[in-house]
Amino acid sequence: MPAVTFNQVAVAVETENSPQPKVLLNGISLRLEEARVGVIGANGSGKSTLLRLVNGLVQPTSGTVTVDGDDTVRAVRKVRRNVGFVFTDPLSQLVMPTGREDVELSLRRSARNGTERRRQAEGALERLGLLDLADQSIYELSGGERQLMALAAVLAVDPKVLVLDEPSTLLDLRNRELLRRTLSNLDQQIIMSTHDLDLALEMDRVLVIQEGRVAFDGAPAEAVAAYRSWCLHGLDRAGRDAP
Repeated sequence: MPAVTFNQVAVAVETENSPQPKVLLNGISLRLEEARVGVIGANGSGKSTLLRLVNGLVQPTSGTVTVDGDDTVRAVRKVRRNVGFVFTDPLSQLVMPTGREDVELSLRRSARNGTERRRQAEGALERLGLLDLADQSIYELSGGERQLMALAAVLAVDPKVLVLDEPSTLLDLRNRELLRRTLSNLDQQIIMSTHDLDLALEMDRVLVIQEGRVAFDGAPAEAVAAYRSWCLHGLDRAGRDAP
């Protein structure tokens, strides 16, 4: 598996209502080498910011993030060739009228020849069982089918790392199971944030993010138990006793 490394990373952003920057993440040092890494935590805890650092969608205010030794700021183009990103809402990612066109669009740089691009796009769609839906309008597809189309467009370029930001949030039970089965059969390293704690339990390692810090890092069952305890016993998002 590739190694995704965070070295003393902090992210802060300017806000209109405060003279001081708002700190989104602080003191993040990690080395992620497992095949499946889950990220859980409350809304606003910093999960999405952490994931967006991996392919350079967000740059660290201080510290460094590397993917297989490549810095996500200095070598961002190479990093993005190796790291695919799937957003929570597939409609923010699917920009063409049909799934086939979206997958072909993702291949425009790696497959210059139109015939070869179509062949590779069909292969990517067929692997996820989507070829029969390839020419339907994305607005005619179910939420799960759209999410799989977005995934197919990302996987078509064969990234080493797949980052997914709460991919099951908009899905019903049937489509969550479809997505789960699909992800379980992929060869890529997966780093995924989720509110689905059952899905988190299937990971190899789970991070609990609280108030912009890693509050727990370890085995899935222990991580989920710690997070449940904090949520159910009135502890604040940093894991401290609430006032």
